[in-house]
Amino acid sequence: MAKPLPQRALRLPQRPAARVVADANHLANLTPHLSPRDRWITRLLYEHRVLTTHQLVHAAWTNRRTANERLLQLYRWRVIDRFQPLSPLGEGMPPAHYVCDVAGAAILAAEDGIDLAATGYRHDRALGVAYWPQLAHRVAVNGFFTHLIAHARQPNPPGTLTAWWSEARTRAAFGDIVRPDAYGRWTSRGSDLEWFLELDWATEPYARLAAKIDKYGRLASATGITTPVLFWFPTIGRETRARRALADAVAGLDQPHTVPVATTAATLAPPDDQLDPALARWLPLGASRPGRLTLDQLPRAWPRLPAPAPVSDRPDAISAGSGLRPPAPMPPAKYRG
Repeated sequence: MAKPLPQRALRLPQRPAARVVADANHLANLTPHLSPRDRWITRLLYEHRVLTTHQLVHAAWTNRRTANERLLQLYRWRVIDRFQPLSPLGEGMPPAHYVCDVAGAAILAAEDGIDLAATGYRHDRALGVAYWPQLAHRVAVNGFFTHLIAHARQPNPPGTLTAWWSEARTRAAFGDIVRPDAYGRWTSRGSDLEWFLELDWATEPYARLAAKIDKYGRLASATGITTPVLFWFPTIGRETRARRALADAVAGLDQPHTVPVATTAATLAPPDDQLDPALARWLPLGASRPGRLTLDQLPRAWPRLPAPAPVSDRPDAISAGSGLRPPAPMPPAKYRG
């Protein structure tokens, strides 16, 4: 996606268009017309609430025009819905933002053998993300992971995304101790790196950021699992000041090695790549060597970091309040190239 927009840029104008009525007949006729990719992106939207056109192209298409044509058809079929944020004068037109619509939610529920009402899905609530104070933050978190999917879909990819848990699913598993923005895992050259993501929008005091370290330390003690925490900051200045607070907090732990931390800043990369985590942009706390590292180089900075256990060994967060299966982190194999 392009440079992440500040929250003030995201507002909802109405965009009327001809669409079908999502009744039982429509659902019965629609089902055979949905490809595995259609179903995957619908589940992706249900799980992660909102994705932009740029992010969906990163995740599932190689051609923007083809993507736009298919997204328009799914929109008309009520599989997905969309809204067009406003942007400040002179900043150009932002991409459309997509959410799961009623027909899409009904099809997912049918696939999982669950009554739609039991999932708690409501169309007004799904589209209500347009008014969230946290919309810009959520879009940025999702862009972090769709960049990784795009890398993994390239010929001779550097690795593959093997886990992407939404904020809701992550908090269902760990929220009694920590409340990260997401959980992810990247597999490269036979080794795995997992992490909790803390995407900072420069809205929290440094003391509150530092207080998170103690919570991650308590999580490590409770689970016996060491999981790195990746902090993304909007500017290098914010990163520099936050690193001092984070370093003091890590040093204050009884077992500092159980909370590996690395940081980056958006402004280290060009506007279109500010959310790309695969670049050489990560600076571990207490690094013994100068220079920033790529995502798959990070384990070298933490000699005491054990190989992560299988994702299935993590606490069960499958329901996450909805009962629907989470999407696979990568699209169906046919659409990965």
